[in-house]
Amino acid sequence: MEYNHIAQAEKYFADGMNCAQAVLAAFSDVTGFNEATSMRLASSFGGGMGRMREVCGTCSAMFMVAGLLYGYDANSGDPEKKEHYARIQQLAAEFKAEHETIICRELLKGLAVTSTPEPDKRTEQYYKVRPCIRFVHTAAEILDRYLAEHPVPCREDAACTE
Repeated sequence: MEYNHIAQAEKYFADGMNCAQAVLAAFSDVTGFNEATSMRLASSFGGGMGRMREVCGTCSAMFMVAGLLYGYDANSGDPEKKEHYARIQQLAAEFKAEHETIICRELLKGLAVTSTPEPDKRTEQYYKVRPCIRFVHTAAEILDRYLAEHPVPCREDAACTE
């Protein structure tokens, strides 16, 4: 049975995880991070980076997964960096094609949201009005499609799909 990243990401979000945690943890099966490590790593990125409403946490998580699987390291040169930055720009463009922006405050435009550090209570009303679950879905869907189209290269420090 194939692992359903989209459903798992949505479940994590519905269970109270922030948007970045939901996406990164849903891809634990391919990143090699366990759930706890994924949750801690992504904990700073919810609400557009610590609720500052900057880059959407789902996009940050999408970029983290891409970096873990396809990114460059200290031994890489400019061609590898260029290729990876192009990959990140492609993922962002796909998200923008669906939602027009990757900026949290613009995605939440028209809603009464703040950038205080106090997290919103996850009430039934919260889930009714906040569109974030759609962004979680989109980011996981984009990553799934990218993974299917671009097998992960085999390296000694990462899982591969080639």
